Amino acid sequence: MRKFDINEDPHRRYNPLINEWVLVSPHRSKRPWQGQKEAVNTVALPEYDPECYLCAGNVRANGEVNPAYESSFVFENDFAALKQEPIDFGGNEEGSFFKAQPERGISRVVCFSPRHDLTLPEMDVDGIVNIIHTWQKEYTDLGNVDYINHVQIFENKGSVMGCSNPHPHGQIWAQSSLPTQVEKTQNNLKAYFEKNGTNLLQDYLKEELKVKERVVVENDHFAAIVPFWAIWPFETMIVSKRHITKITDFTEDEVAAFAVILKQLTTKYDNLFETSFPYSSGIHQAPTDGEEHPEWQFHMHFYPPLLRSASVKKFMVGYEMMGESQRDITPEKSAEMLRNLSEVHYKQK
Repeated sequence: MRKFDINEDPHRRYNPLINEWVLVSPHRSKRPWQGQKEAVNTVALPEYDPECYLCAGNVRANGEVNPAYESSFVFENDFAALKQEPIDFGGNEEGSFFKAQPERGISRVVCFSPRHDLTLPEMDVDGIVNIIHTWQKEYTDLGNVDYINHVQIFENKGSVMGCSNPHPHGQIWAQSSLPTQVEKTQNNLKAYFEKNGTNLLQDYLKEELKVKERVVVENDHFAAIVPFWAIWPFETMIVSKRHITKITDFTEDEVAAFAVILKQLTTKYDNLFETSFPYSSGIHQAPTDGEEHPEWQFHMHFYPPLLRSASVKKFMVGYEMMGESQRDITPEKSAEMLRNLSEVHYKQK
């Protein structure tokens, strides 16, 4: 019987954050590709677009006029996924197959910059610091609302990720319940903490920093890694080295370090296929339910869909939808490719 080779043989990897497995099939990365290729948008964006509803001074869909903002700008989403008003709801019968419950919340949009043509990797560090300060303020303000128990900060970048406007922006959805993925993470972090008396992500990061195989970039306060259990081809996670449960716990040195690593990582993404690299990213941190959460560790996920080039993306279909998540290229190879890329944006070379 041949000895197992993790770089060549099919195997499953365990994700302790959500208690799920991913099938890794490294030998399949050698297969020829005849599948779908996405159209690559090479149109250069202007600094200001008079038709853009996110640009400073322009009119939004609801008739409101954006102020002449000079840094980040936050407003209530004109097409909010959540509504703030309370609803009287009788509830469904216990044990019913048709369970439903109202969900109350607040949805906001965060414009990163008045510049229509700048994404995170092309912004300067000071501009990203300003965004982090904005995220901190929103987490605090929304978390202090009595019925808000979770604040989700996220960004969808690129039309392939469903982003309807190229102006650099993210969103914040704050709600009364823990979303499904967050609840899974909460339960597993808490179970680990109660069993071991230590923090799962802190313990995991210490091991990653020993072997260095999946580390993309790091500084004194944060590390960006390709998780051992990554699903998406170039998925990464930024984790704080110090035990920090939420973004408002950052020192100013940590704010600066987080801004630097955000710029470094997203620049490497753009440099990988020399394109404005699409992704969905989101910050996971302690709930805002008023409880202490020592089990939590601040981290930020990046889920990019691109697989082989700027025009070939990974699809979650077939086995992934019916069985479990699957990937071909190993996390170690993805980390190596990203790590070896320049931190100077390809447009500036």
